[in-house]
Amino acid sequence: MDKETLLSKIKEDEVKFLVLQFSDIHGLPKSFTIPVAKAAEALKHGVWFDGSSVEGFTRIAESDMFLVPDPKTYGLLEWVENSARLICDVYTPEGHPFAGDPRFALRQAMREAQDLGYVYKTGVELEFFLFEKDAQGKPILESKGNGYYFNADTSRLAQVKDEIIKAFTALNIEVEMSHLEVAHNQHEIDFKYADALTTADNAMTFKFAVKSIAEKHNLLASFMPKPIFGVNGSGMHTHQSLFDIKEDRNVFYDEKGHYHLSGIAEKFIAGLLKHIKEISVVLAPTVNSYKRLTPGYEAPVYICWARQNRSALIRIPRAFAGKTEATRLELRCPDPSANPYLAFAAMLKAGLCGIKNNYDLQAPSEEDVFKLDDVKLSQKHIDKLPASLSEALDYYRKSDLVKETLGEHIYHEFYKAKLKEWDEFRIAVTDWEKEKYLGVL
Repeated sequence: MDKETLLSKIKEDEVKFLVLQFSDIHGLPKSFTIPVAKAAEALKHGVWFDGSSVEGFTRIAESDMFLVPDPKTYGLLEWVENSARLICDVYTPEGHPFAGDPRFALRQAMREAQDLGYVYKTGVELEFFLFEKDAQGKPILESKGNGYYFNADTSRLAQVKDEIIKAFTALNIEVEMSHLEVAHNQHEIDFKYADALTTADNAMTFKFAVKSIAEKHNLLASFMPKPIFGVNGSGMHTHQSLFDIKEDRNVFYDEKGHYHLSGIAEKFIAGLLKHIKEISVVLAPTVNSYKRLTPGYEAPVYICWARQNRSALIRIPRAFAGKTEATRLELRCPDPSANPYLAFAAMLKAGLCGIKNNYDLQAPSEEDVFKLDDVKLSQKHIDKLPASLSEALDYYRKSDLVKETLGEHIYHEFYKAKLKEWDEFRIAVTDWEKEKYLGVL
């Protein structure tokens, strides 16, 4: 909608406050709240703020920045009285898009796809845990283990998730499914497939909404990749395809292709496989992410692709007859701690690199690769994902593709922040170490 239509809509909805939302480089939602009387001014001139207060943005000496609301992202916040939300782009005082804005990085990658005639579409499966709190308000981090997939919710959880879905509807986010995940206390709510910018906006809003509504019910919603040892972690499986701009046709589909995949789809998959190590830290960006990416818990470890095989890094979901537009790939290594704007940008750039450079796709691996030893993996030319944040940072640091995708600003700020995180973890004395060594050595 245009600005005048939006102002009318705001008045019609009796909104009193506008929450202006944006993202830092880590994918944490940041926001300002303004009274509705400032709405027209905000839409015309933007809202100024101190960029030096946001990690990865600017230095104190160059701190002035402003937010420009995107009218297409308007939606009501059901859990905050008389309030609505607008997602914003970040600009410099000179009126240029800020190079450190993750939303801008994704826009740039999507513009490259558009120049080739494609719209990049994504859908995510965002998994999370809901933990009860004790009398002191601390979360009770427990799970009865795996085996709860598709079990019925208790009446309390059903009420909480109904409230979440109602909130998404008010935000114009179409929910397709809600269910329990594999682990006890683990959940998933899926929303409609869309262009990558819309999906990234929705993913940011999803985490914000789920955590806010859970808090109202004295629950902690956590998108931590591996909160509990011994049970499945939480992923952000990302479904992807390219559509022809002019014809709105899925160019990943070919009736005569292997698994009905077109040559374009195969080259896109080849690009992801070739560059996955370089972009791994963008898709799985925390120390904890690599506790999830271990064999035995359905998370991928080996760099290969398949159709039925859920141990593969990339899976090709089977599309129903007559639903050629649903032909897609599913990348299984991203997790919910990722910044969705940067993650989608990195995935798209890697796939486009495969298309532009005419990469060959290796044969699919339809056997359970978790059961293969190193010799057999080597014979089949199957490599492994990085095993730690430190290893992933080594690949990131050497990658021209990542630097081009994120831009110099985000590339360096992200690396600096993640290296600091690794160093903090490296020198920390953990409970495991004390239990293992304190009484023995």
